[in-house]
Amino acid sequence: MSCDEEITRLHHCEEPHDRGCGCSRGNCRCANAECHTRKDILSEEDIYCSCLSKTLCHTSTPVTVGFYSPCGTRLNSLLDQIAGCMHKESIRREEKEYKKTREKPRLPEGVNYLTLLWYLIFYEPVITEVHLRRKNIDFIFMRFSAWQYAGSDKLWAGLVTTLCDHIRQKFGPLALSFYHVVGSRPRFASGFSQKEWRVKKKVGWTAGGLVLALLAGVGLVSSTLFVPGIRDGSALQIIGATIAATSGSGALLSLAPVIKHLIISEKKRIESLTSNQKFTSHLGFMSTVKHEIETLTNFVYYMEIFERRRLRIVFEITSLDMCYPERVVGVLNAMNTLLSDTNAPFIFILVVDPCVIASCLEQASVMKGMADNGYLYLNRSVTLPFSIPAIGIRSKIRFLHEAFQSREDLMYRIITKNMEQVTRKSKGKDAALTDMENSMEVDQHQIDAQAVQYIHEAFHCLHDEFDCLYRYVPDSIVQMKRIVNTIPITIRLMTQQHLLRHTICPRSVAGWVILANQWPCRLSWILQCMEDRLQSRPTQDYEKEPMWHIFTENCKDLYSNHKELQNIMALDGDPELFAKFLAYDFPFTVQEGEKYLKYTVNLDHSIRCRMGQLRSLASLEKDYSKEETGTGRMV
Repeated sequence: MSCDEEITRLHHCEEPHDRGCGCSRGNCRCANAECHTRKDILSEEDIYCSCLSKTLCHTSTPVTVGFYSPCGTRLNSLLDQIAGCMHKESIRREEKEYKKTREKPRLPEGVNYLTLLWYLIFYEPVITEVHLRRKNIDFIFMRFSAWQYAGSDKLWAGLVTTLCDHIRQKFGPLALSFYHVVGSRPRFASGFSQKEWRVKKKVGWTAGGLVLALLAGVGLVSSTLFVPGIRDGSALQIIGATIAATSGSGALLSLAPVIKHLIISEKKRIESLTSNQKFTSHLGFMSTVKHEIETLTNFVYYMEIFERRRLRIVFEITSLDMCYPERVVGVLNAMNTLLSDTNAPFIFILVVDPCVIASCLEQASVMKGMADNGYLYLNRSVTLPFSIPAIGIRSKIRFLHEAFQSREDLMYRIITKNMEQVTRKSKGKDAALTDMENSMEVDQHQIDAQAVQYIHEAFHCLHDEFDCLYRYVPDSIVQMKRIVNTIPITIRLMTQQHLLRHTICPRSVAGWVILANQWPCRLSWILQCMEDRLQSRPTQDYEKEPMWHIFTENCKDLYSNHKELQNIMALDGDPELFAKFLAYDFPFTVQEGEKYLKYTVNLDHSIRCRMGQLRSLASLEKDYSKEETGTGRMV
């Protein structure tokens, strides 16, 4: 089997295939439909999306994922796969948490919705140790297409209003309106208290006073009407009516702000603010928008404690590379506004082509002096880079197969697939298939456990003072987060490969991630030189040659193109540290570089593509100069 197919094979699916199918692995022609179904599921995109989703379930928020890909046609399907994987992971965590604590999430539906309104009025939440130990997570997905707002001058406002609208639809306008008026932000518990709710004494006394006053007024009026001795007491009747009217009007006045927030949503308020040209230039405009965002964030914190689980808002931003440069800058600024809270529950998936976004940042007039190098600005904003690899063999075959079919055929296949699932659920699964799936789940659990062990070992090497690895980690907090977020994905991708599962060196993986993060230009140049050499006629021992030797042999060509690669070369760190890293501390070979390249997600592939174009042009120039020299000699 070729290397591209080998990377996608999972060990837990190889064994059932070998047992239930007598054909070869590379050319399966059996009539077993289940075998082909399993084979179709195991595509390259499934593996990459699964590893990314598992990492996002463990990554602290806020986080910005740079979903880098030059091909826009695959992005929607990849985002759907990531959402599906994260949803499955949340269900698995919920079941695991229920087995451990026997506590189910409390959804704000039916009677629980009335309970939520009662808590909003009379209780304030408290973040306890029990809540911090909860592992079950619910993801709220929002997809924002920047192209829909490209014609507006306030594209960033569309991002904020989309957030407000989704939160309002998710939890209901009534609950959000009550929170705006009487809700309170959760606070941390003092000591080891396990009480998650505290009574609002002021609200309780105020509500109790209004109720007593209303009852007293109604009682006085009733006594003047029905008691014979004081029936003619007009003074008591007037006093009772006044007390009842005052208490009733007080209750109505307290409900007036709630009704106002029900009618005028947060989206309408922000849109009205952006339409006022005079107010948008005022200093208090962004402060007002920031206040609205903080209120929504605090409401999400409130709902976390009520539902007894963590909530994460996944914002998928697409089509940003199709907008004008000033619009792109506005969206990135809005993201920074949402991420200003250090504990905000936001996960931004920025689906862009990095070359286009870097060019937009450099061309934007408002970013002059701040983002003269778009790549550097993008690196400061993205805390988890994830470059989509080239489409694999299995995925390409699947996409081609879908392209050959018409829309009606696809709809028919979806309907029949749903009918098969309903029939299987109603009649029960076959015993052999159930055993197969159970064995697959056990094997996948073992793979995940082994990946977690490797991740802990890599992190231990990263902060070990007796190891030299920490010396190459930059001082920037953002760059530290990029490295820490990337190592788990790389290790999980490698553990899915059966041939590498028991030969992974966590320290080398961590070193490779740091190499790709700190010197992307030099590493991309080495990889491109390796690819060009391997495509020609390499020597027999070429794969054992150190990558440092490849760099020293071709560094002159790299520096000759410094004008064309000026912005990309600015991404690299200290060149002396690079020489020490690759020549002494981590002497990776060509063979190791080829192995790690398949699982490298924090390296922008467009950089290597640009370098390949420059090398091809240089090769054509050399060939042309040779022909010119030969022609001159003949003349």
